[in-house]
Amino acid sequence: MREVLEARLVRWGYEVCTAETAQQARDAADRFCPDVVVSDLVLPDATGLDLLEALRQGDASRTILLITAYGTIDTAVKAIRAGATNFLTKPLDYGVLREHLESAPQLGQQQVREPPPVRPARTSVSGAEVSSTPGLGGMVGASPALRRMQERIRAAANSDAPVLIVGESGTGKELVARTIVELSSRRERPFVIVNAAAIPEALVESELFGSEKGAFTGATQARVGLFEQAHGGSLFLDEVTEMPMALQPKLLRTLEDGRIRRLGGRGEIACDVRVIAATNRNPTAAVEQGLLRHDLIYRLDVLRIDVPALRERTVDLPGLAAHFLADCERRYGAQVPPLEPEVLDALAAHDWPGNVRELRNVIERAFVLATPNAITVEHLGVGEAAQSEDGSGPTARHGIVIPHGMTLADAERILVLETLKKTGNNKAEAARRLGLDVKTIRNKLKAFGEDERA
Repeated sequence: MREVLEARLVRWGYEVCTAETAQQARDAADRFCPDVVVSDLVLPDATGLDLLEALRQGDASRTILLITAYGTIDTAVKAIRAGATNFLTKPLDYGVLREHLESAPQLGQQQVREPPPVRPARTSVSGAEVSSTPGLGGMVGASPALRRMQERIRAAANSDAPVLIVGESGTGKELVARTIVELSSRRERPFVIVNAAAIPEALVESELFGSEKGAFTGATQARVGLFEQAHGGSLFLDEVTEMPMALQPKLLRTLEDGRIRRLGGRGEIACDVRVIAATNRNPTAAVEQGLLRHDLIYRLDVLRIDVPALRERTVDLPGLAAHFLADCERRYGAQVPPLEPEVLDALAAHDWPGNVRELRNVIERAFVLATPNAITVEHLGVGEAAQSEDGSGPTARHGIVIPHGMTLADAERILVLETLKKTGNNKAEAARRLGLDVKTIRNKLKAFGEDERA
């Protein structure tokens, strides 16, 4: 493997020095002064972590990549804590390795005999990448689904066309939008975020397009809308399917001619804005349900990015868990306890309805609840280990319990409130799961006398 890797690195244009043992590697590092070190975790005379510590003492700025067939979260966190730049698993994906080398700050183009070409990410990944410095846009993982999405992000960043991001709640649609902007020519310009589901229906138009003095009761002065605030930059319109139907033609016209008219105004204002929209609904179904105009979806869905659910990229679970554990370690100032072997099985068995957001919360809860000895399945609180609110026993992994003898009205109240609880009080996601619109959810909460609490 060492000889094959050396041949590849030389072919890519790098100067390479190899070593069979940790001692030979330390001696070679003194002579060769490498900018990047690629090491196996298991060595004849030491571990890769021992070598990592020794090499960090010599030069803390080195990029160090550890490769192993024994990729556990415990080892990954230790490597990250010790200063490893990345932690890759066997069988090694050379496309991933090459990307890390090309992004290493120490390897300027002047050090490479032939600048390596920019290559699309490969999809033939057999192991999870665990990284303390996440990849594109801070995304952690190397699954085929994530790679395909990242390719679409790169393509979208090279265009000014509207983008429609589709994915379940908690998958990271806002992160996708931010990444597109960061990679685009508009990165230094304003990036304005608005959640259509979070704005009262009566205020959506003035929020987006602004208003003139006297346009409505209480409008004592002219107000700049979000489109004007985003002039020259990008506007992220989250939960676009929750936008009032009456306002959608105005948004469509703005997308087509790049001009807006303030509420109560007569003149038009030119706005150079790149619109990125997102929804947790199926766009076609939203049109069929009368939530979205078909001509608007055609205009928004020029470039489509589907964000995979976490259950579609379970190979990324170890890397994501290690990343969130390392983040907890930094924020709480405490070391990550070791994980019992059953923890990985529990993570893989859970279906993650809340996706990456749920995983982050589960990992943080486990970190906080764990003893110094170990993180156990019980600390995760998912699957069979999840307890009911009274602590009497495990809850069902799916569904909501409706007590026997409930009236239809009471059952509806339980269904709505429990769905809101399961979605973290995300009304848009609760509406999607129940097949309703957000306005209906709000009306029901008001009827339940829960509108203030919810």
